[in-house]
Amino acid sequence: MTLPGSDEVRYTVADHLATVTLDRPERRNSLSQSVMSTLIECFAHASTTDDVRAVVLTGAGDAAFCAGADLKEFDEMARRGEQIPVPMSGSDRNVYEVVAETPKPTIAVLNGPAVAGGFELALACDLRIAAEHAFVVMPEAKRGMGANFATVLLPRLLPRAVALEMLYLGEPVSARTALGWGLINRVVDRTELAAESAKYVEAIVGNAPLTLRRYKEMTFKGWELPVAAALRLGVGPNPYLSEDRAEGIRAFLEKRPPRWQGR
Repeated sequence: MTLPGSDEVRYTVADHLATVTLDRPERRNSLSQSVMSTLIECFAHASTTDDVRAVVLTGAGDAAFCAGADLKEFDEMARRGEQIPVPMSGSDRNVYEVVAETPKPTIAVLNGPAVAGGFELALACDLRIAAEHAFVVMPEAKRGMGANFATVLLPRLLPRAVALEMLYLGEPVSARTALGWGLINRVVDRTELAAESAKYVEAIVGNAPLTLRRYKEMTFKGWELPVAAALRLGVGPNPYLSEDRAEGIRAFLEKRPPRWQGR
């Protein structure tokens, strides 16, 4: 099977892990229209490939995870009299929505600053591990943009006043501060990011794949539901009825690593 990807978005699959790398370091890994289309293809592939149990999203180099939309491309479109893309409209799916709805664990590895749409990409992932020098920022109010995804997600992840301050001011927030807010899960030295993120992701992928998918779908789809309704969702694969459930219990009792089959 031919894997998706391009010169600007690398996509690899190994050991049940899909890795998506934004590879435009000369443009701070910014999001052109072609990059966003390729990202959608990569996450769609990961979503529907049984061998993939989790997805890592990162950037090339250490100058930036992602600088957000390619503003040079937007300016060129405006000069030609063309309308720049408007979120949640048109014939293409929204890239942030696609990442957020991926039915498997998604981990953003912030190798540098996550700015504007780049921060929204990180927010669309389930977990975030960052290099010490990284920061996050939504400068959309300084650019006349709308932060469509962040305006929905940030107030769900932070106290409302904190989220609005971040949006209203558009000032950078350090990785350490974001860690304290719960926006980032781990912060490590830039020299240790590759090793620590690999160890972090390996620990996730080593767990029962059907259970991971159940966790993702139940938490995502039950987010705003009343408790009684969320408890009855029953979305995602049912681990209670799986062969992996029997294997997991047997391996525990036999004091050996489980051999997950994903069924």
